Formats: sequence, C-alpha cells, structure tokens
Amino acid sequence: MSRFLSNATNRIDSKGRVSVPAAFRSVLAQRNVQELYCFQDFVFPAISVGGPDLLERFERQIAAEDPFSPDANEMSLLIHGGGVFMKLDAEGRLMVTDFIRDFTGISDEVAFVGRADHFQLWQPQAFQAAQIQARGERRLAGRRSG
Repeated sequence: MSRFLSNATNRIDSKGRVSVPAAFRSVLAQRNVQELYCFQDFVFPAISVGGPDLLERFERQIAAEDPFSPDANEMSLLIHGGGVFMKLDAEGRLMVTDFIRDFTGISDEVAFVGRADHFQLWQPQAFQAAQIQARGERRLAGRRSG
C-alpha cells in the first residue's frame, strides 16, 4: 500500500505556490485523489493534508457520537471549521494561502512531512524542533522502560 513517508522542504515561488514532492504526488495519484482536504492539526502548528477519505474518517467518528455532545461539537468545530478543500495545479503545485500561513507561520519555505495516510505542511524550523523534541522524549521513555 502507498504511504506518505519521509520529509522534504521546498521553496515557495513568487506567486505563492509550492511544488508538492514527487513522491507525495505519486501517492495522491495512486489513490486517485483529485481534491485535497486540508485541516489545522490538533496538536502541532501544521496543516494536515489528505484526500476526501481523511475527512470521511473524521465524520464517521463525529457521527458515532451524540450530535449534541461536547466531543461531537468540538470535533466538528476542528474538522469542519478548521478545514478547507484545495487542489494542486497542473504542475503539482499547491497555493500557500493565508489559511496555511496564519496557522503555521510558513513564510518562504514549506516542509512536507509524511504521516502514513496523509502529509503535513510545516514551517521548516518548527518541524525540526518538533522532531528533536520527539526524539528526546522517545529516548527518555526508552530509559524509563529499561
């Protein structure tokens, strides 16, 4: 099965577009994704990007809840209120909109980060810092369990 793996950093062009890495475009093509569902990540200052199946997965979780429950309302607020649909242009570029810039702090470069069934858009230094922190926490967890 195709997955979004690894990471790459690409520069934003003068028209505000960034090329999605070829490996990620290949996964999108294999999955026949025509429209991208993008949402503001729940934990990190990143935009998560996937196909309509990603939105459908969250909507199934919301539908399983009591529609008046705080959990269902919060999830809808994040998934619907913090999400947009976007498309790649014919050259495989994504427009870096204010929706992306305001939430992530991205200015002139975008770090594309694979997350198995979706990928994320990060400000490159924020991604590096989060990776360093995650490695440190994993190292500590390994020492505690040993």
